[in-house]
Amino acid sequence: MSSEGGWTVSWRRDRAARDEEFAAFVAAVTPRLRRTAYLMCRDWHLAQDLTQLTLAKMYASWGRIWRTANLEAYSRRVLMNAVFDQRRRRSDAEVVLADVPDRSGPPVAADADLHVTLLQALAALPVRDQAIVVLRHWEDHSVDTVAEILGVSASVVKMRSMRALARLRELLGADFARQ
Repeated sequence: MSSEGGWTVSWRRDRAARDEEFAAFVAAVTPRLRRTAYLMCRDWHLAQDLTQLTLAKMYASWGRIWRTANLEAYSRRVLMNAVFDQRRRRSDAEVVLADVPDRSGPPVAADADLHVTLLQALAALPVRDQAIVVLRHWEDHSVDTVAEILGVSASVVKMRSMRALARLRELLGADFARQ
């Protein structure tokens, strides 16, 4: 066997190992990425598209990042960038609905109403503030982690989080907080 043939076999083995690592990574993070994307866009289909876009971008740089980067943080950052890009492209006139209006069937449960109300209030925030609230309070990341994911300072995360929560309280009203 020539030295060139040995190099090819080694390269293929390395690539197979990287692909196995990527497949394991995808299996581990896809549900979390999709849930986070849904909280940002309120559309399961778009959330799936954003998740797939995130994973495709990560696969494209997997050979460079698979052993060096904090893959969890990197995946959240790629997802948030995809969400921000999608928001910039989307028309302001487009309305995303989880369900078709005026449907027949049993009434929606109180928990579902609460969920919809919270998501509508969250959607009223600017997209960066949504990202901060979702990452900080839904996914329970530290201020420093959220700052790293979004590429801003910790003080920006604290300030925008405080303002976003105040805005949510304003949107939801005083009676909502007492429930």
